[in-house]
Amino acid sequence: EIRLSLVGSEMCIRDSCIGERVMTDSVFNLAVDENKIAVVTIDVPGEKMNTLRSSFADDLKALLEDAKSQNVKGMVFISGKSDNFIAGADVKMLDSVQKRDDALAISELCHQAFFDMTKLPYTTVSAIHGAALGGGLEFALACDYRVGTDSDLTKIGLPEVQLGLLPGGGGTQRLTKIVGIQKALEWMLTGKQIRPKQAKKAGVLDDCVPHSVLLKVAKEFATKKKPQAKEPKLDNISKLLESNPFGRNFIFKKAKENVLKKTGGHYPAPLAIIKAVRASVELDELKAYKTEAESFATLVMSDESKALRGIFFATTEMKKEWRNEGAPVISKTAVLGGGLMGAGIAHVSAVKAKVPVRIKDVAEQGISNAMSYTYKILDKRLKRRIMSKADMQLTMNRITGTTDYSGFKHIDLVIEAVFEDLALKQGMVADVEQQCQENTIFASNTSSLPISQIAAQAARPENVIGLHYFSPVEKMPLVEIIPHEGTSKETIARVVNFARKQGKTPIVVKDMAGFYVNRILAPYLNEAANLMLAGEPIEKIDAALVEFGFPVGPLALLDEVGIDIGSKIAPILEKELGERFKGPDAFTRMIDSKRLGRKTGRGFYEYDKKGKKVDESVYELLGVTPAPRLNKSEIAKRCVSKMLNEAVRCLDDGIIASPRDGDIGAIFGIGFPPFLGGPFSYMDKLGASKISSDMSTLANSDANFAPCESLVTMASSGTTFYNAATVEVVAPEVQSTEPQEQSVTEPEVTKEIETKE
Repeated sequence: EIRLSLVGSEMCIRDSCIGERVMTDSVFNLAVDENKIAVVTIDVPGEKMNTLRSSFADDLKALLEDAKSQNVKGMVFISGKSDNFIAGADVKMLDSVQKRDDALAISELCHQAFFDMTKLPYTTVSAIHGAALGGGLEFALACDYRVGTDSDLTKIGLPEVQLGLLPGGGGTQRLTKIVGIQKALEWMLTGKQIRPKQAKKAGVLDDCVPHSVLLKVAKEFATKKKPQAKEPKLDNISKLLESNPFGRNFIFKKAKENVLKKTGGHYPAPLAIIKAVRASVELDELKAYKTEAESFATLVMSDESKALRGIFFATTEMKKEWRNEGAPVISKTAVLGGGLMGAGIAHVSAVKAKVPVRIKDVAEQGISNAMSYTYKILDKRLKRRIMSKADMQLTMNRITGTTDYSGFKHIDLVIEAVFEDLALKQGMVADVEQQCQENTIFASNTSSLPISQIAAQAARPENVIGLHYFSPVEKMPLVEIIPHEGTSKETIARVVNFARKQGKTPIVVKDMAGFYVNRILAPYLNEAANLMLAGEPIEKIDAALVEFGFPVGPLALLDEVGIDIGSKIAPILEKELGERFKGPDAFTRMIDSKRLGRKTGRGFYEYDKKGKKVDESVYELLGVTPAPRLNKSEIAKRCVSKMLNEAVRCLDDGIIASPRDGDIGAIFGIGFPPFLGGPFSYMDKLGASKISSDMSTLANSDANFAPCESLVTMASSGTTFYNAATVEVVAPEVQSTEPQEQSVTEPEVTKEIETKE
């Protein structure tokens, strides 16, 4: 992560406070100045992030008793960390809860602690720099005033929905009273993080100041009287809707409809948030807070939240792997090919990783198109005032283009994003080795060709690696990193670290046809196509898998990816892995008739400015007469079973290092339903015996459904994937020597499991 170099807030505290007595046995360190203004430094010992832990209520109670004994007249809370205020609650604490009553007690304890803060006889102020998320924001909302820095590091939000939870420390109640019903629902249902200026405009922050004067301004607020309750800052229409029961009923009805449309009813947390927010305006305070606490307790124990917390723990653990602090940093990149993939890769390199990127294409138009790709995205952010014109220009200046290899001499990483042609890619390896430095890495974005073949003629094969992105690159969170047998561990570590700088979640997979994501996706798509050829309607097949929990159906996905792309991958997989990967002949007929999907305006669907609809003429082209015979659950079972079977084979073949990597790859790469935890978590939940039995039944009509040997063995032994396998830490010799974090905080916004666009 790129951090700004800032003077720690603890230095500001030492300079401006006369410490009469400092508490050193707590996360709250108290110092009182000559004006009796107490400055409380929040600093969890030995951790990078401040979190609310099980001892929080006792620590806070001790702090307030100490402050009372010193007759303080005002109190400022400020972080001792350089880049976060309080990043949230310790999620491990929630994961250790065994009974619902214990979860309920956590929420009720937080409620009482924050109520105690609001009843103090003096004014309290939160001085926020860095993340104030989840429980951290709830803590700040319990203060009388909130002052935040205008830094990009400062983020305000309640992202609990991403863990299948709702804010359990009064957040659904206090935030609603400050920003209004609609904005509170928007923020909590999406888990979005709010920039400081937005937060001030909405009334969450009382002031937004430079970091250098944060403590000074906060202390000035601490000398003020406690504020009177204020009405939310609403426009006239919102005020009209929220001020009467008919308008509020309309708001909550539409919010529920939207949630059900987006989530398919698979996630209980958004509905619980709506219920708690409604309670905040329709019930008395005691009953409203009880509604929040009861819902929080129920959600903590829910399977959906446990699955989402599992994803969070997995991604957090993965960030500790493949660190090599001594490896050269990738500070300059290049992309070969200005198509959609190349443009997307250039975008995340310049915008997220903030490094110069050089685009090489055979034509000036390709370079222009690639640069325009980023410009259009940034222009939208500019118009929405998310970024300034100066920042936009600075970002665009990082992207340059060329039709030759000029400017490549000092490039650290070259990423190739051209069409699937082995000779072309091998030629590019040779060009890069000639034009660049000895330690320049060549990364191929191939989706199917083995990396060992691309590196076969390389002079420096240790620098060649696969770096497989998913489209659209700026939105899809996963990237597969594929070393071949000769790739050096330093190369792997450098690429993994760079992918993280691009905002990606990388998984390291074995160099074998299809790698992991495409290998488990192909049988799933093929089965959907076979069902359509057998007479199942297109819209019914897609609806079945959307109802199962996928973001889009398999045939709609084929249209998005491009039917021609899928048809190129299938023969490679069939050649390397067997007949079960043979694609339907229908794909060839569709390609011959120029039905490639969205990019040509026609595929299984027909596309226009109004949207898409099933193209009924495709049935005639393929000689199919729609004749529904299966229900939706049967359709979903057939498609998903083939994906699950192949995922197990990938684990057996060592394509993925662990079930954990398999779950993360499927969720972030193809949208496997997050609430199910991923393919391996889902199989553990159902049990290998049931999975194997269901597949064996389906195999009576199609031998490709036969459960693989591992599933059969697990079914007979009663073992599970997560009990049978331990998560391996990859390449321990390049692990960071930094102390590992002991706590896990509430996550930043992760678009892959948002409940609303």
